[in-house]
Amino acid sequence: MKRTLVGAETLAVWVPTGTFVAVAMTAQTGSAQQQHYLHYCIIFPHSSSETCPLNLLIISVASGTYTGIRSCRFQRDSRMKRIRCRTFWLAVGLGVLVLSLCRNYSDQIKNLHKWENINKRIYNDERQEDSQIRQEPPTHYVFPWPNCQENTSAANVTDFSSLPGHIKDFLHYGHCRHFPMLLDVPDKCGGANKSADVFLLLVIKSSPGNYERREVLRKTWAKERLHNGKKIHRVFISGTTDTGFEKLRQNKLLEMEHREYNDILQWDFVDTFFNLTLKQILFLEWMERNCPNARFLLNGDDDVFANTDNMVEYLQSFKDNDGSKHLFAGHLIQNVGPIRNPHSKYFIPVQVQESNSYPPYCGGGGFLLSGYTAMVIYKMSQSIPILPIDDVYMGMCLAKAGLKPFYHMGVKTAGMNIPSKKVDKYDPCYYKDMLLVHRFLPGGIFLMWQRIHDSKLKC
Repeated sequence: MKRTLVGAETLAVWVPTGTFVAVAMTAQTGSAQQQHYLHYCIIFPHSSSETCPLNLLIISVASGTYTGIRSCRFQRDSRMKRIRCRTFWLAVGLGVLVLSLCRNYSDQIKNLHKWENINKRIYNDERQEDSQIRQEPPTHYVFPWPNCQENTSAANVTDFSSLPGHIKDFLHYGHCRHFPMLLDVPDKCGGANKSADVFLLLVIKSSPGNYERREVLRKTWAKERLHNGKKIHRVFISGTTDTGFEKLRQNKLLEMEHREYNDILQWDFVDTFFNLTLKQILFLEWMERNCPNARFLLNGDDDVFANTDNMVEYLQSFKDNDGSKHLFAGHLIQNVGPIRNPHSKYFIPVQVQESNSYPPYCGGGGFLLSGYTAMVIYKMSQSIPILPIDDVYMGMCLAKAGLKPFYHMGVKTAGMNIPSKKVDKYDPCYYKDMLLVHRFLPGGIFLMWQRIHDSKLKC
């Protein structure tokens, strides 16, 4: 289409709605020189046609909507016209893309700030909760004694310098009997006045790192329950291990267990083999304060298999003993004395124990005693120097009180003796009538407990 315009005359072109129109015009000026212009017009969606005046271009895009009018003038060169035209529309497209990306980026930043604020609130809540937990007193018991001091005179004993390090430590600190409690269960027996309701209190020696053992015992023979109408309760007794960060981690583990199960007594002393006697004395002190009337106790290690159902039935068989009379039964050991071999775990030099004989005692892996006997042992212990072999020390306290330990064939702290290799030494038929056998791995304890309670077991 070709038409000559005069002055401000305009050209009206009808096209379908939404169509892009290019109009080439030639304007005659007062001189012979001609100038060429290329004009564009976009027909708006709300209009059926559009007027395209000279030198005017209706085009401006923002977020997909036509919003304004802009002037646009091109040079005479047709190639330059096409290049500039394409460049213009490319710029428009890039502008739309940039606007869209900016909008998405802005939304993402807002969402990021939103989640950061949420996370900060959660973190602050957790810190506040953790702070409240740490501020809770770990024990209801106030430690009334001053810190125990090293016995420096121990270095004057004969041949002190030749003794192993753990023997030297014992001579320096063996007189220490009182340590702060880190974890306590003062209401484990319902209070001192109601402690007679506890028929069997399971007192289990356990080091802080023995988490797997404690978890298995809680699900098996140490589960708190009623058996034959009698209450069975448990406590784990422990000290601390290692130093620095490892000590903090182990203590935190015990604290978390304690919050879930309410069954751990922990004192701030180093939990070693030579401190097992100390652990026993500290427990008996706790018992006198919080659970003095418990009927009977099982005192044992955390790696034994104990048939606590059989124990309740055995203890119920005493017609004249409800826990108020003497009972101390287990694997009886007698006519032995200190081991003088410095390479033995049980080495006791003359600097610690001069006598070459021990009184009768029951193996420390596990033994049963009445509440009455437990309190007698505690009273005797207050006047007997600590010996670092805990089961022997119990025998020494009994001897001073004029009491004797008893043998029970159902307690095997030295393990089961199965002479034939043709049979399974872990056959449940060997264990279903036992009271206690030492020693077991955690998985073995769990399996044996399930097998002896299998209704289909035939022996």
